[in-house]
Amino acid sequence: MSDTIEIFAPRGIPGVTPGADLPALILAAVDAHHAGPLRDGDILVVTSKVVSKAEGRVIDVDDRQAARATESRRIVARRGDTVIVEHRLGLVHAAAGIDTSNVEPGSALLLPVDPDASARGIRRRLADATGLRLGVLISDTAGRAWRTGQTDLTIGLAGVVAIDSHIGRTDPFGNDLRVTEIAVADELAAAADLAKTKLGGRPVAVVRGLAHLVTDDDGASAPLLREESKDFFRLGRREAVLDAILKATGQSERYADVVGLDGDALVAAITADAAEADHDWIRRLLNAVAPSKSA
Repeated sequence: MSDTIEIFAPRGIPGVTPGADLPALILAAVDAHHAGPLRDGDILVVTSKVVSKAEGRVIDVDDRQAARATESRRIVARRGDTVIVEHRLGLVHAAAGIDTSNVEPGSALLLPVDPDASARGIRRRLADATGLRLGVLISDTAGRAWRTGQTDLTIGLAGVVAIDSHIGRTDPFGNDLRVTEIAVADELAAAADLAKTKLGGRPVAVVRGLAHLVTDDDGASAPLLREESKDFFRLGRREAVLDAILKATGQSERYADVVGLDGDALVAAITADAAEADHDWIRRLLNAVAPSKSA
C-alpha cells in the first residue's frame, strides 16, 4: 500500500448526451491530463449525472412527480414539498435522486437504471483499451441522518472493495473490534468530489495510490446499504408515529395511501376507519407531529 494518495479530475469531458461513448471520453480526458495516462491500480470515480446522460435517463422537468413515484419504493419522510424516499435501488434520497442541477433547463435526470452494471461496463471498456487492472465507482450526492450538509457516496461499483470490515481485528491496545466497518467506497467517492467539485465541469476523478482496494472480481454496492432490521432511521419522526397509529388501529396497509396527507385531512382519513373511542388519542398524536389548521 502506498503512503501517498493522489486524486486528480481531468478537464476535457464535453457535455455528455444520450448515447455518448463515456469510456472513450474518460480515457481521452485522462490521457490529456498531466497526471495521465491511467496506471495499474487506479480507481475512477464517475459522477452519476454523466452516466445518466449517456444512458438517456433524461426526462421533462414537469414529469418529476410521476417519475418520483415510479423510482420510489416508499416514502421515508415528508415535510411540505420535501420528500425523502427509499429509491428502487435501496438508496435513501430526497426526491428519489431526481436532479435538475448541471442539466439543460426544462430537463431533469433520473439515476442510472443499474449503477453497478454501469460501473462494470465502464471498467471493462477501460480495461480492454488499456490492459490495466482498474476500479470504477459511480457516485452521487446525498445528505446524512446525523449531519448537516451533503457529501458524495457510492451508488454503483466494479472492481473496488465496498466495505473494509475490521470486525475480529485487534487495535494497538489489544481491544477486540466488534462493529467497525469502514465504508471505503463512500470515502473514495467523497474524497474524489473534492477534486471534481460540484461546479467545475469535471465529472470524473482518478484516485491513485490505493491499488490494494482494487479487486479482480466486479463486486457490488449492495453491502453499503443498511439492512432494514438495523435501520434506526427507516422512517421520519412524523412517519414513524403515523405508522404506529395505523398498526394500532388495524390499518397498517394504508400507510402509502395516507402518508401524503397533512393536518385535518390526515386526521379525518385515519379516524374514518378507526373505532370512535380511539379518535381522541389519534387526533392528539397526529396533531403533535402534523398539526392541523384548527389545532
